Amino acid sequence: MTLPIERARSRKPITWLTILGILLLPAAVGGILVAALQNPAERLDSMTAAIVNLDEPVTIDGQLTPLGRQLAAGLVEGSDDMDSNLTWVISNEEDAKEGLADGSYQAVITIPEDFSAAATSAGQAISDGGGDTSQEAEQATITVTTPDDGLVADDLITGQIASVAASTMGSTISEATMGNVLVGFTTIGDQIGEAADGAVQLASGARDAATGAAAVPNGATQLASGASELGSGASALASGLDTVAAKTREAASGAAQLGSGLTSGAAALQDPNGQFGKLVGAASAGAPFLTSAASGTASVATDLGALAQTCAASGASAEFCAQVAAAAGKAGDAATAAGTASAYLTPVTQGLPAAASTLASQMGAAGTGASDLAGGLNQLAAEGIDPSAAGARDLAAGAGQLSGGATELATGATELAAGLDTLATGTGDLAGGLRTASNSLPSFTDEESASLAEVMADPVSAGSATASTIFGPTAIPLLAAVVLWFGGLASFIVMRAHTAHTLTSRRPSAGLALRAFAPAALIGAGQGVLVALIVQIVASYDAATWWAFAGTAVLAGVVFAAVNQALVAVFGGVGRWIGALVGVLAVSTGLISTVPGWLAALGGALPTAPTFAGLISANGAAAAGLVAWGVLSLVVTTLAIALRRTTSAKAVLATT
Repeated sequence: MTLPIERARSRKPITWLTILGILLLPAAVGGILVAALQNPAERLDSMTAAIVNLDEPVTIDGQLTPLGRQLAAGLVEGSDDMDSNLTWVISNEEDAKEGLADGSYQAVITIPEDFSAAATSAGQAISDGGGDTSQEAEQATITVTTPDDGLVADDLITGQIASVAASTMGSTISEATMGNVLVGFTTIGDQIGEAADGAVQLASGARDAATGAAAVPNGATQLASGASELGSGASALASGLDTVAAKTREAASGAAQLGSGLTSGAAALQDPNGQFGKLVGAASAGAPFLTSAASGTASVATDLGALAQTCAASGASAEFCAQVAAAAGKAGDAATAAGTASAYLTPVTQGLPAAASTLASQMGAAGTGASDLAGGLNQLAAEGIDPSAAGARDLAAGAGQLSGGATELATGATELAAGLDTLATGTGDLAGGLRTASNSLPSFTDEESASLAEVMADPVSAGSATASTIFGPTAIPLLAAVVLWFGGLASFIVMRAHTAHTLTSRRPSAGLALRAFAPAALIGAGQGVLVALIVQIVASYDAATWWAFAGTAVLAGVVFAAVNQALVAVFGGVGRWIGALVGVLAVSTGLISTVPGWLAALGGALPTAPTFAGLISANGAAAAGLVAWGVLSLVVTTLAIALRRTTSAKAVLATT
């Protein structure tokens, strides 16, 4: 069934099937794009990627660390946040190369030989404390290779997966390294605190030492004085010992003479012809005489006593009688003395020779002892007193040196006390600085270190899950705006912008413009509804959001029909090319923000710009912009039709 709508560049009528095709074109294009691009991550199992692990594990603190193997396992198994839905194959270099060439693999991820060494180099540098290390810290890298004839987005997908895996591995390594660093901060802080405590103790000890050292000069001065007195005493002792030695030698000489005299006396006692022998002989001879004298004297004493008793009776004077009595007494005393002497002399004369012999023997022994004493005294003087005197002189010299040293000690102790006082002050300042440093360094528990290291290893988060599809919040509005634009363009590829009888029609130009616009506007409105329905299948908007989206889409479909009508009315067939360029500009300026400024400004001036903004979030400004484009386009179309209603006679004749 044909419709009273003129077909562009053809006399063939437009059917309902043509209208249906135009109506469904944006829905079909949008549906194809959605089917191809919606949730590509869910179909990644159709892609096959190979992993070539060339990594050589390293040993850290006695533990084997195969980071390349761990990265490969992470790629194959995925992570806690996202499963790995590619088809992974653990391969080798030759197989991977062949797989890329024949299309078996869409990507090859190569983990290089030094991956583990490079990935742990920073941690090792920190552990070694800097300085000379076996290798400098470097960044570990992996290589993603895709075939030359691979599809456009394959590189992006595989590269993004490898990048996320490497980033996750890097975050894990950084987390472990930062955890160790934070624990090291705590340990260093504790150790500096201990050092501060030690410095406080050292300062206290230095202060005590300074106090003690301050007391040393006085003691050293006293020591110097005492040493000086000791030297004087030692000199006096040496002089005295010299005197003792001389006297000892004199005593030795006297002992020698005594020994000689005792020996001579012993010999004289034992000589019967000597004086002692003669004395013994005289005593022996006189003993009987004393006995006889004692007896005779006793008789005289008796006679005188008797005479004294009779003296007075004889008429003698008293004086004479007294003299006689006195003489009798003296005679008695003499008799007693002679008897006593005789009593003592007799045994003496009898034992004197034996006693003389014993005495002589003892005197001989004493003489020998005196001679030995003389030798001992000489030896004492030579070997004892003389060295003692020399030692005393050495002692005097040493005491002098000691006195000088003690004086120097006093001077040095004074300087030492000042130095120790300075040391105590400096050590106190050091203790304060160490305490400040200890308090300034952060201290964390194991749980705090682990939590903080996790945040420091990955300090910035996007606040949402990683996008797994290109259909973000603006992708759907952009695709909807573009397919609606091309739907409006399709309407005026099939239909005329104005009737072929414009010149001869009696209708006003505005009526002719609206007559050509009406079917395209209805088709555009229908396209907007269909696109909104397809979008709802994908986006699942709530009712209010969908109605706002659908209203904007319907308005955009109507306005785009008016704009494309104006382009064709003004420029003819070139207008359709311009319409195609407008669609391309809408896509290119809506996909990414890095387009050149002039191109972005041109895209912002197109009718697709308010449509894009309104489909993202329905608002009055976007609707007003679309209405303005629609009204302006109808005005331009009307003016173009009016201009085409004037012609020359030659042109009229040419058509007849």
